[in-house]
Amino acid sequence: MRIFITGATGFAGSHLVKNLVTAGHDVFSLVHEATSHQPLQQDEHVTPIPGDLLDVGALEAAVNQAKPDVVYHLAGQAYPARSWQQPGLTLAVNSVGTANLLQAVVGYGRPRVLIVTSAEIYGEIQPDEMPITENSLPAPNHPYGVSKWAAGQLVPLYWHRYQLPVVEARPFNHIGPHQSLGFVVPDFASQLAEIQAEKRPNRMMVGNLEAMRDFTDVRDVVRAYELLAESGKPGETYLICSGQPVKIEAILQKLIEIAGIEVVVEQDPERMRPSDTPCLYGSYAKLEAQTGWQPRYSLAESLKDILVDWAQRVG
Repeated sequence: MRIFITGATGFAGSHLVKNLVTAGHDVFSLVHEATSHQPLQQDEHVTPIPGDLLDVGALEAAVNQAKPDVVYHLAGQAYPARSWQQPGLTLAVNSVGTANLLQAVVGYGRPRVLIVTSAEIYGEIQPDEMPITENSLPAPNHPYGVSKWAAGQLVPLYWHRYQLPVVEARPFNHIGPHQSLGFVVPDFASQLAEIQAEKRPNRMMVGNLEAMRDFTDVRDVVRAYELLAESGKPGETYLICSGQPVKIEAILQKLIEIAGIEVVVEQDPERMRPSDTPCLYGSYAKLEAQTGWQPRYSLAESLKDILVDWAQRVG
């Protein structure tokens, strides 16, 4: 098949491209050089197309060049903390950018489309309202959450008005090899790798360790994307998660244990989020019922692979 993907040089996108190429698909990637996290995979089946989510004409040309059977939309401003510094840009890229892409796709035809948003749209959910499901009410508490909520609202609109077979994937925190700094687990792992390599003192700087999050391995997440692109019901939303809340402090201690070193942990006020939600976890029951998906990677496996990845980067 011919696949058009945005965000192919991002964290999840790079893993998705690898899967798609391995499966024998031809991948056409929208590349925005200024915000690419890593190089696009070099392969005869991967074609880069320069473009910008805010340039409607370029998007239309890119989609028409790709002639896709399936579209994956992963690109966007992915940092909740940065959204407080750049709220307008975050809303433009994540919300308007999604609208621009959907309009370009509708102008081309009716390929299957997967729009990736985020469980960050839920904000502060009360403990008795857990686990979060697709029917839980969003209450975003930062501009990033607002931008992803708005993007998701376009999915049923484009299905009902244009019969575009578009599905929303709403992932919780995902972790794994190749994730960039700015997220809690790679921030921890990078510091530990530098300590192991004797490139920094055995002192770690951390933010809020009390928060609890639902972590899923990125390789499980992109497998869910593929299943939803194939068989998700148009106009509907699916949560992607592990279903288990894990305290950030437990993540840190497990990483330290795997690294096998002694460190001094200090809290850094600059690493504290303005609106840190105490606990967030979901249910993947709908996704499982529709596609048969379940997580395959354990948390320990994910953390071990992340440390190996950072040791190679620091090496």
